[in-house]
Amino acid sequence: MNVLSRFVNRTTFESYQDFHDHLRIEAPEAFNFAYDVVDVYAAEAPEKRALVWCNDQDEERVFTFADIKRHSDKTANALRAMGIGKGDRALLILKGRYQFWITLLALHRIGAVAVPATHMLTYADLVYRIEQANLKMVVCIPDERLLTELDRAQKKTGDILTLKAVVDQAVPPDGWIDFDGAVEAAASTFDRPVGDEGPTNHDLSLLYFSSGTTGLPKMVGHDFIYPLGHILTAGFWQCVQDDGLHYTVADTGWAKCVWGKIYGQWICGSAVFAYDYEKFDAGVMLDKCVRYGVSTFCAPPTVYRLLIRKDLSMYDLSHLRYAVTAGEPLNPEVYERFRKQTGLRLMEGYGQTELVVTVATWPWNEPKPGSMGLPAPGYDVCILHPDGTPCDAGEEGEICVRTAGARPPGMFTAYHNDAELTARAWHDGIYHTGDMAWRDEDNYLWFIGRDDDIIKSSGYKIGPFEVESILMKHPAVLECAVTGTPDPVRGQAVKATIVLTDGYVAGDELKQELQHHVKKMTAPYKYPRFIEFVETLPKTISGKIRRVEIRAHG
Repeated sequence: MNVLSRFVNRTTFESYQDFHDHLRIEAPEAFNFAYDVVDVYAAEAPEKRALVWCNDQDEERVFTFADIKRHSDKTANALRAMGIGKGDRALLILKGRYQFWITLLALHRIGAVAVPATHMLTYADLVYRIEQANLKMVVCIPDERLLTELDRAQKKTGDILTLKAVVDQAVPPDGWIDFDGAVEAAASTFDRPVGDEGPTNHDLSLLYFSSGTTGLPKMVGHDFIYPLGHILTAGFWQCVQDDGLHYTVADTGWAKCVWGKIYGQWICGSAVFAYDYEKFDAGVMLDKCVRYGVSTFCAPPTVYRLLIRKDLSMYDLSHLRYAVTAGEPLNPEVYERFRKQTGLRLMEGYGQTELVVTVATWPWNEPKPGSMGLPAPGYDVCILHPDGTPCDAGEEGEICVRTAGARPPGMFTAYHNDAELTARAWHDGIYHTGDMAWRDEDNYLWFIGRDDDIIKSSGYKIGPFEVESILMKHPAVLECAVTGTPDPVRGQAVKATIVLTDGYVAGDELKQELQHHVKKMTAPYKYPRFIEFVETLPKTISGKIRRVEIRAHG
């Protein structure tokens, strides 16, 4: 049993064109994911699995929808008793803890605003977020550094942040609330707010601080119908299965979590898998997928690069039916090695914190490794020149979304409290993503990079991912990131930062071999004039390479 048919005009399609032209996502009046999805399951299929959670200490919890409703009702009551009401903002720093799902739903029930965040934030990050988002509350993991930094940030920002709660710590520090204890003591039923107390479809529900390559993080605002946009993400890109188990590798502090660990998956009837790990280990992750029977899987290409270094024949992946990837273009070498070892084609997708999946290789499409695929229904995607004219096939330009007709389902409402930034990115009925791409003769889109990532060298524009894909074909290269570095003659020169495969030794001879390797396979002006060998590449907790950090270090 799933509730998908309540929100779409059709659930099956004969072809991509049929899907693109005819799918309609229909938002009911005053839609609220907690009541209109979770509570429907709790009433009609109470024993249906919702969340399977585990950690590195072999602890595990399996929650049915009836469990999720009860716990989120209790949490909503606890939050209301603390003083959280409609429109109040709560920072959630919960890493992979199961309390994230329950607290997020509780905030939805109240009509409050959830502000998920990574546990890697520092004092300055926290001060900025408290002030910019007007945060009233924080719910945090029991991390001594974080709790101390939050105490300092609270003192710095005056009386904005008034409530601090910690999970998994029965005796919290002074000034902190035992969150689990407060929830346990709360009543187990919570009535849906009505009238002015209840949120509307277009009220603010989620705020994400999305960091760009320059400037301070921007606040991306989503409304209460945002979860319905992830019908595209889960139902037609990830192809989750009713009563299946979906695993997206993502920390709860990032938007990729709600892309892959709650909204679309539950609407389509799939349980979600949450593995709360302290340090990524490909072998342990594979063991967890086998043990719990993960049926659909999503991860960034970086994770797949590490998974295929294992002998996948040693793992019983018979439950795994579908696998997708996003976050950066997929190297063809990784695609082929994963396909040969598992029989599964990796289906790529593209979106942003501001969007849901916007371009993807859909189940009717033949994948072209490295291509994002084709536009989603409801998203009028185009590639534009800087002057706003459309690019022809093969021409590079900016990925844009035309919105003059209507804002597509799942698209952000605005950059919160920043009308100027919103107007710069979204004007004249067009949203400018800031991402560069080109389309081929079959209308597949190919990602080049953020406008800031494009390397401009001696008048040439060089996309980093093309050079990275070529380097990855060399057996010495385990991982790499290509960036521009300042050059007095060329403006920028191409630099490759490389992690070597075991058995290879860094040195001038290997540098020259890798440079020659690139020159043989692409235009000579694209070869990396500078190569740096490193032990690891800087990454976000969700596994995406932080090129901005590499550039900052030259």
